Amino acid sequence: MAKRKKSKKKTEYYIEPKVFKESLKKYYNSDILTDDLAENIKKIAYGLSYNSNFINYTYKDDMIGDALVKMYAALKHKKYKFESNSNPFSYFTTIAFNAFINRIKKEKKHHEAISNYREKVYDEYMSDPEYTGGGVVYVKPVDEEDEMYNQ
Repeated sequence: MAKRKKSKKKTEYYIEPKVFKESLKKYYNSDILTDDLAENIKKIAYGLSYNSNFINYTYKDDMIGDALVKMYAALKHKKYKFESNSNPFSYFTTIAFNAFINRIKKEKKHHEAISNYREKVYDEYMSDPEYTGGGVVYVKPVDEEDEMYNQ
């Protein structure tokens, strides 16, 4: 029987939560955004983009950009409350996650609008005798559900 290789222990976070919390406290006290804090925010957005939920989207850069804007806005307005005793890493990851989901919703709406427009234009083009050489070539198939509503 072959021995199984021991897998490396996976680190839980992309950043060190204690260090992130300390740099966040420094920012709240001084309003000076350090490179370390900015880098941690960036790591959260990029790290989340490698999550299996988001890995294959073609507009992943837009998702990351939206997440960065939302996280920096929360940082600027000092939305995180230290009294809550929650993990700031989790707080900012949730902001990034919601920004990713919102971008996906926007892109889905945009894709549906384009698809509907293409279908409409194609239907008009193919049923216009001027484009089809005098005869109607295209007949849009009728769905059974459409027939039930039209009767």
